[in-house]
Amino acid sequence: MQVDNKILDDLARVAGGALGALSSLREEAEAQMRQQFERVLSRMDVVSREEYEAVRAMAAKAREEQETLADRVTALEATVATLLAERTLLHEEAAPRRRAPGQTGKAGEDSGKTGEGKAGEGNTGEQGGAAI
Repeated sequence: MQVDNKILDDLARVAGGALGALSSLREEAEAQMRQQFERVLSRMDVVSREEYEAVRAMAAKAREEQETLADRVTALEATVATLLAERTLLHEEAAPRRRAPGQTGKAGEDSGKTGEGKAGEGNTGEQGGAAI
């Protein structure tokens, strides 16, 4: 039985050595791949993670500011529209009160008449008025 144990011990030692060699081979392969990737990336124009994160933060801040400004513009446009509407209403309400010179404001009269004088008599545009 000792022979069987001795053979198994030898096999376990060989397998352990092979695994150790494979793990060191794996580590060496990983180091070679890492160096190759670093060489390729250094030739490419790739930004670092820190630079990427900084630009990403700047873009997020710019987006927030743009949204805030868009909201402000919308509010200002609404204010301008309201003021224009109020101004239009005020002018429409005030329009009947204003009369062109010579208008009497009575319904049925020709509002185009400006006076009763003849041409060349110094008509001032007032009804029945005399030239001064």
